[in-house]
Amino acid sequence: MENTKLEAQPKITHIDQRIVAFEVVNQETKAPSEPCLEQVNEKLDRPEHLPGATYKIKTPMSDHALYVTVNDILLNEGTEHEQRHPYEVFINSKNMDDFQWVVALTRVISAVFRKGGDVTFLVAELKAVFDPKGGYFKKGGRFMPSLVAEIGYAIESHLQTIGLMQVPELSKEQQTMVDQKIAHMETSSSPDNSAFPSSASLCSKCHTKAKVVLDGCATCLNCGDSKCG
Repeated sequence: MENTKLEAQPKITHIDQRIVAFEVVNQETKAPSEPCLEQVNEKLDRPEHLPGATYKIKTPMSDHALYVTVNDILLNEGTEHEQRHPYEVFINSKNMDDFQWVVALTRVISAVFRKGGDVTFLVAELKAVFDPKGGYFKKGGRFMPSLVAEIGYAIESHLQTIGLMQVPELSKEQQTMVDQKIAHMETSSSPDNSAFPSSASLCSKCHTKAKVVLDGCATCLNCGDSKCG
């Protein structure tokens, strides 16, 4: 019984030998097998040259187009972890009516990009902005709730191009159903300049005038959304 009580007591560790050496643990010695990956942060110096792309936005609300340029910074260049990350945005146009808020928007978006981390949330925030005067339809029947929302779509397209966002794809079943309905509409109606029938209604999911009713089922010919599942 006494031995059992002694074993239950906490064990006190003593250093019986003299300390003859020591080592300072840093990032390299702590995890030598894990590379220190470069991340975007506010202290990261801007290189003299940045790759990027420019997207043209033409709305029926203005005679002049809007040009959205997104520049990227290349991280971990030459390694298997090489990645492009958006670093700054510039928006230019001959139309100076919206100059103040355009400059403010570019500075805010650029500041968020340089902060680092997951910046994809910006796309949803911009696309959710609605113009109180009403939106407009793009060529092909796509509805844009505002100019800010279209800027969000341009940034979304860029983030998909550099691999930070995934391009949504239809399942095989949805694609088959859409192809069948498009083929049916092409044979039953006269062709026009639009990608979708003129009788199509606005889809609440992708904001495109591409929803048609065939066999009692309303289906979007653009994104595949259907009330029939």
